[in-house]
Amino acid sequence: MLDVRRLRLLRDLRVHGIVTATADALHLSGPAVSQQLAALEREAGVPLLEKHGRTLRLTAAGRLLVDHAEVILGQLATVEADLRALRGGGPGLARVAVFPSAARVLIPRVWRALAMATRHRRTCGSPSANPARPPSPCAPATPTSRSCTPTACSPRDLPNGCERHHLMDEPVLLALSPGRAARHGLAPGQSADLAVFAEADWLLPGPETSCHELAMRACGTAGFVPHPVAVASDFFVLTALVAAEAGVALIPHMALPADTGDVSLHLVLDTLRQVSAEAG
Repeated sequence: MLDVRRLRLLRDLRVHGIVTATADALHLSGPAVSQQLAALEREAGVPLLEKHGRTLRLTAAGRLLVDHAEVILGQLATVEADLRALRGGGPGLARVAVFPSAARVLIPRVWRALAMATRHRRTCGSPSANPARPPSPCAPATPTSRSCTPTACSPRDLPNGCERHHLMDEPVLLALSPGRAARHGLAPGQSADLAVFAEADWLLPGPETSCHELAMRACGTAGFVPHPVAVASDFFVLTALVAAEAGVALIPHMALPADTGDVSLHLVLDTLRQVSAEAG
């Protein structure tokens, strides 16, 4: 029987890249992480990691197991959210399947309506498990680029016979609502420290995208694990939710919509998306 906590640890290792960063993000020691990963290998019965210089890489079996772990952990998160809602009468997890063009318009409106209803219940004294946060709409949309990674992190492994050619480094911006930026004393265009937003509600790309990995690693480097209240694989949807005061998001510069007048954008130092061409 595979231990779910160890599966989560293996998934986090893929996100953070190295054992030390994984241990720091989870407030564990490096040896403790290594011991748990070794125990997971024994449970799986196949090698999950291999040494590559001074770092560890997932084997084919390790990557397969992480892909399954994403599904398992997502289902567990849904179960936990539903149980919390049943216990406390508060909001649970909402999954929304919608075309990106419709999601950009409708999801922010739904969010505002839910937030207004939640505030009304708080005013009237109705019980809520987490009154500050409405249910999290998940809007699957078009996939984002597969080449997103901070400069401090190693690029993803290439299949045999392929070559990678670096094209450019693209800045990644922290998107805030103008009101939130003002509360943090950030003028438009001013660079931001991610650590300041450790307790914020986060809007993340879908876990199937490498830009999700970018966000997790950037936050991990800043010393925290982000709390997602909404997940969407379309950056126009995430930007619209930022404008609706749903939370904060990291958005690569080229993924921004043409009109960003409703959000305040701030450069995150040392966080870049490497854009590359792969050929085989």
